[in-house]
Amino acid sequence: NDNAPEIEVTSFSSSITEDSIPGTTVALISVNDLDSGLNGKVICSISEDVPFALSPSSQDKMYSLVTKASLDREKMSKYDISVVARDAGQPARSTEKTINVLISDVNDNSPEFLSSPYTFYVTEGNNAGAPIFSVKAFDRDDNENAKISYHIVRYGKDDNKLSSFLSINSENGQISALKSFDFETVKSFQFQVVATDGGSPPLSSNVTVKVFILDQNDNAPVILYPVSSNGSAEGVEEIPRNLKAGDLVTKVRAFDADIGYNGWLLFLLQLVSDHSLFTLDRYTGQIRTLRSFTETDEAEHRLLILVKDNGNVSLSATATVTVKLVEPKEAFAASDTKSAAKVDEEDNVTFYLIVTLGSVSLLFVISIIVLIAMQCSKSTEYTSKYLQDANYDGTLCHSIQYRSGDKRYMLVGPRMSIGSTVVPGSHANTLVLPDRRHTSGEVRHNRFVPLGFSELLLF
Repeated sequence: NDNAPEIEVTSFSSSITEDSIPGTTVALISVNDLDSGLNGKVICSISEDVPFALSPSSQDKMYSLVTKASLDREKMSKYDISVVARDAGQPARSTEKTINVLISDVNDNSPEFLSSPYTFYVTEGNNAGAPIFSVKAFDRDDNENAKISYHIVRYGKDDNKLSSFLSINSENGQISALKSFDFETVKSFQFQVVATDGGSPPLSSNVTVKVFILDQNDNAPVILYPVSSNGSAEGVEEIPRNLKAGDLVTKVRAFDADIGYNGWLLFLLQLVSDHSLFTLDRYTGQIRTLRSFTETDEAEHRLLILVKDNGNVSLSATATVTVKLVEPKEAFAASDTKSAAKVDEEDNVTFYLIVTLGSVSLLFVISIIVLIAMQCSKSTEYTSKYLQDANYDGTLCHSIQYRSGDKRYMLVGPRMSIGSTVVPGSHANTLVLPDRRHTSGEVRHNRFVPLGFSELLLF
């Protein structure tokens, strides 16, 4: 046994795809030993920690290197397979040969974003067209399969209308705003970005981007009272001289469109003709008296009020309040004049309400009267037909009540003389009346006021 085995790779594919099924042939290997007998018998083997195996061929001393498990390029992209050929001589001789197998990529991985969702904070007043933030995705595939392009999803809905003012660099995912954001208009919005790889067919994934606009102090205070004009405000307050210390004179009202500290307002009394008369609450803007007024106090006082916010760079506005001292009666008259407009408005509303309710009530009463008249008219026609006598000549009539047995009768007919008689058994124009007061068989004769048939019907 003086010859070592020889290994020859007769057919070899240096690269196979990662989606190759188990049993795929990678290479054909032939071995040979110049010795004879046991010294020339060769056995081939490879290590067991690789997803490959040697399969003996039908031909003597031929082997196939095949896959024995699924491959994943993202876990292992290259294998160095050691093939060992050993003879059966004593002592045995062996030969080793290394086969390098590359695993080629297939597009089996979608792009993945570094964060999901993305959350960004942008200060209002950003420069239009400047980048504000960026998104990033990666793909575990290789080459073109890992080349990613980005685009923003635009649905055209109202809740996503701000996305039309955004642009994204398709290569690096950098997002720019085409307009400046205003916190007072919109405080937050969100949109979606899609990342697509260059594989065939391409794979993609999307991510939600949430954007919160941060407020900055870009709004100065606005004074509501006194009435504002060109950034300043002036107002006149007439107050009675009999106010006591601590009484409310007036209140400066203002607001700031910013929020937080940027919208927190402070009221400062910058200038006043008499510091001993008035005080200003720095948080509420209320002006109150410090003491009672005396006869020596001026009749008119001017107060300059500064209203400022608490931003890093504070913005402010000023208001001038003129306080006039008047006698109590004059102050009440002025107060009544101011409230008269409000009372008139309330009276107008009350008047219209009364007119409306009266109209509805009148229509209701008229409807009830019409319904009653119609009902009575129908009843008259029905009863008149029932009592009409062919012998009635339209003259006034008398009625005679009489009793027969247990029944009481009323005879109605033309005017009769005193000597007229009632024909027994006649029932023309006769009403049967229940007798509640008399039980005897006496006949009562009553003379009634002459009535027509319509009056009789009502009776």
